[in-house]
Amino acid sequence: MPDSRPINIALDCRYLGPRPSGIGEMVAALVAHLPGMAPDCRFTLLRAADAAGPLSGAANVREVVVRAAANGPVTLARLPLAVDLTGIDLFHAPANILPGGLRMPSITTVHDIMWLTHPKWCNPSLWGRVERVFYGHGITRALGRSARIATVSAATRDAIAAHAPHVAGRLAVIPSGVAADFTPVPRDPAALARIGVPKGRRFVLMVGQGAPYKNHAMALRAFAAALGSRAGIDLVLVRRRGASGAGLERLAHRLGVAGRVHILPAVARADLVQLYAGAEVLLHPSLCEGFGHPVAEAMACGCPVITSDVSAMPEVAGGAAVLVDPGDIGDIAAALMRVTGDMTLRAALRQRGLARAAMLDWQACAAGYLALYRSVLAEQSPAVRLPVPA
Repeated sequence: MPDSRPINIALDCRYLGPRPSGIGEMVAALVAHLPGMAPDCRFTLLRAADAAGPLSGAANVREVVVRAAANGPVTLARLPLAVDLTGIDLFHAPANILPGGLRMPSITTVHDIMWLTHPKWCNPSLWGRVERVFYGHGITRALGRSARIATVSAATRDAIAAHAPHVAGRLAVIPSGVAADFTPVPRDPAALARIGVPKGRRFVLMVGQGAPYKNHAMALRAFAAALGSRAGIDLVLVRRRGASGAGLERLAHRLGVAGRVHILPAVARADLVQLYAGAEVLLHPSLCEGFGHPVAEAMACGCPVITSDVSAMPEVAGGAAVLVDPGDIGDIAAALMRVTGDMTLRAALRQRGLARAAMLDWQACAAGYLALYRSVLAEQSPAVRLPVPA
């Protein structure tokens, strides 16, 4: 007899916590949309111990607190040691690595494969060697064992296919979106001053962690080359300070722009929206991105964007940004001079960015994952199938 119980889909939500991330944004969107899209399915959400309260109030959701870290040794070695996964029909691992010990079909979202192709872009320190082994193993397992591998951009799909051609047939592109609270707001000088931007200053904005692939040192050099003599414009970086932040401060001193470079820690979302609203331009010259959420967020807030002409950035920008060679200081500097000096260009970039951001929809992303779940489960025993909507 066919099993009449609801299909039980586990979504690993342990990236949802106090630290903001693009992966967390995606997981939050799936939690918000999936239960309502498939009311006849059951969703088991694996929640981190430091997550703030319940993740969902939907009737078809069960939440389980998992003490093991999402990127920890227990997860990599054998996740069922930390959580009972009995009765799970499909497991969705949304954060690059596939946990060990899973017996059910799985889908892994692989955002990028820099740990396999350019590990020094991620973390060049001694600890980075440990991380390289950890993530290299987890990503390689995901490519080898996942029933489907979702990517957040065609750029990542193509990078995986080039690195591991044998998995090309299991790849699916499901673009990320941008949250509704990233929206145009009036520039508030008092709020900007409270956040850490000196009152009355124009500024170029950068947003992102301090990893080498974010290319912050190159961007700082380009800022100094382009705007070092224009004392009315500052550079604001939203990122964790850390050792690399101190290095940027020393570089700013050597370049003669130290008093005009402001490194801020992670800020509240409303403050980030205000920074996007107040900036002359977002500068995002990354060497590689799985998606590049700051590009989408800035466009949604009406902030002009300068970003790289490589990896996923042109795909996300969709013709609405100025593209530069991230390895060419002169190219980045020329774009900064052009955009900050041309009010008409900034207005055009704002309008094009708003139109492009409106196409990046989290509900469409969730629908893409639900279709992928159906596809995988339909290949299993006939007793384990997701209902197909009329």
